[in-house]
Amino acid sequence: MDTFVRDRLPPPALWPVMDFGGVPELGAYPARFNCAVELLDRMVEAGHRDRPVLHFGDAVWSYARLKDTADRIARVLTEDMGVRPGNRVLLRGTNTPMLTACWFAVVKAGGVVVATMPLLRAGELAYVIDKAEIGFALCHDAWIEELELARAEAPRLAHVLTYTAGGDGDGSLERAMAKKPSGFNAADTAADDPMMIAFTSGTTGKPKGTVHFHRDVLAICDTFARHVYRVEPDDIFVGSPPLGFTFGLGALVTFPMRFGASSVMVEAFGPTTMLETVERYRVTGMYTAPTAYRAMVSQAADAELSSLRKCVSAGEHLPPPTWEAWRDATGIRIIDGIGATEMLHIFISAAGDDIRPGATGRAIPGYRARVVDTDGNPVSAGEQGWLAIQGPTGCRYLDDPDRQRGYVKDGWNFTGDIFRADENGYFWYVARGDDMIISAGYNISGPEVEDCLLAHPDVAECAVIGAPDIERGSIVRAYVVLGEGAEPDEAATRALQDFVKAEIAPYKYPRSIVYRDKLPRTETGKLQRFKLRQEAMAEFEESRK
Repeated sequence: MDTFVRDRLPPPALWPVMDFGGVPELGAYPARFNCAVELLDRMVEAGHRDRPVLHFGDAVWSYARLKDTADRIARVLTEDMGVRPGNRVLLRGTNTPMLTACWFAVVKAGGVVVATMPLLRAGELAYVIDKAEIGFALCHDAWIEELELARAEAPRLAHVLTYTAGGDGDGSLERAMAKKPSGFNAADTAADDPMMIAFTSGTTGKPKGTVHFHRDVLAICDTFARHVYRVEPDDIFVGSPPLGFTFGLGALVTFPMRFGASSVMVEAFGPTTMLETVERYRVTGMYTAPTAYRAMVSQAADAELSSLRKCVSAGEHLPPPTWEAWRDATGIRIIDGIGATEMLHIFISAAGDDIRPGATGRAIPGYRARVVDTDGNPVSAGEQGWLAIQGPTGCRYLDDPDRQRGYVKDGWNFTGDIFRADENGYFWYVARGDDMIISAGYNISGPEVEDCLLAHPDVAECAVIGAPDIERGSIVRAYVVLGEGAEPDEAATRALQDFVKAEIAPYKYPRSIVYRDKLPRTETGKLQRFKLRQEAMAEFEESRK
């Protein structure tokens, strides 16, 4: 047993409170199980053997085919590559059936999955390899170049096999699999054995490695997917988040498979790909980020979306104008939610009649949430403060006690978000902690100004930050992507400023507006406001010389 990950978990005193009660399913997990077996083998045994689990182009993978493929890969990992329980295995590729099979194979082998975003460059991959001390990798052959460059920087990655998207090509992994018999005895793992290191998406700088256990994977299925989304066996899902992002892993793999449903694997999304996929496969459920919903609104009226029943938004704040525009175009009320890589998935949400437009939702079954002041004391309803969470999952940073102390305080997970809660237990997003702008003594929420600007018909996207200013300390600066036909001139700036002044308190208006063709985002669609803040600071310092 390779104990590298367990040895680098935070000291027990720095762990959050992990409550596995409150939801019957959470208290029924045995002390020893392998989550890959629970999600895949048990579903085959339960009668889903020939039912579809993955759609990919014209191909349809059954639960039995996915199990057989994962078992053969697990044999290659253990018999040929020498992977033993606890070893870290890096996965690299777009959303495909083979990437899914590789994920299950690593977990069945008792390994620790480190699934990475497809667009990571060599230096970023090398950082992950060194941080997690990874010696093994399975890589989509179309994405091998940057990984080979990373190996030059991180030579500890000694064993790499490649695969093709559909598993029917001539990758070195497929050649090795062809020599293996079917069937594999999964590693005898404990419920609290580490099985995944998920790296954060880098919205605030260097990614952090978050460790999750076998029971954590089932917990997110038995909370959000079971009690909020209520996945049914006939559901077919599509989503834009990569499987390397825990939002995508839950949405497209663990949630549907916990209940015998299926997903469509799409390698890349363009402006109309999501809607075309819904039409072609009669998709019932969609997961994506707010920016994608906003981009699809204009095409939704012309698409055949009668099969679509539920849409989920997460990854970043869902602006009310986007929620309203999607409802008006499709009749579907988006299920908003907030999650975190540290928590594995969504912990506040609401669906159906429980949705309150503009609110993120309530703490989902199994979780507790509260808003607290800087000393950790709960604040009154309606007051702003820091969001704190407890539940069946929680933050465990890999080998990073200083950051652990910043995220977990007195047993609560602090996400870094500012919220307010009402008398009915609904949580209303205000801002990320670093998105609050203090200008001439006023506290201004950057996302509130963004929401206002997005309601203007000429604004396609925007990001609001505090830019340094000698007189005011900071001023509100908006980076704006205009819609088609709008001109980025002084008249547009005055119109946007006047619009904000008329809609919210005038002191919140953007004193500076910068027009851009696009905004910096992560692969998962999250705005990287820290890059805009760095740019503004560099400009300020240059002006002072």
